[in-house]
Amino acid sequence: MTYSGRCNCGAITATIDGKATWVRQCWCRQCQKIGCGSGTINALFRASAIALSGELSWAAYTAESGNQVERGFCAECGTQILGRNSARPDAQVVRLGFLDVPHDLAPTSAIWVDEAPSWAQIDPALEQFARQAPAPVSRKG
Repeated sequence: MTYSGRCNCGAITATIDGKATWVRQCWCRQCQKIGCGSGTINALFRASAIALSGELSWAAYTAESGNQVERGFCAECGTQILGRNSARPDAQVVRLGFLDVPHDLAPTSAIWVDEAPSWAQIDPALEQFARQAPAPVSRKG
């Protein structure tokens, strides 16, 4: 699978060559702040699958888990582009709004639903987690 994306002003573009590990809607308070009150929708890709052109600006915070979380955005137009987490150094989340349409990505789960506002419309067909979803089970062999 190959995806492409660009910010609103075109200063940052990306090509992603790979399959998303997961696509989630996130309702944590930090995502609500960058989503202007709504949740964000993010697709997790291997960091090595993402080729960026242009200079990202970064902002960081410490998540409730204690992990360092950074979000990359365009300094020119403010478009949110991706995020990275110290717990997953080999992966990054791409904000679905950054990607060119059409694409085949859609959320299959919603996380941090306990922090969603009372008016949030969360699709009941999505797997829902009160907080963070559990880490995938590692399979060896």
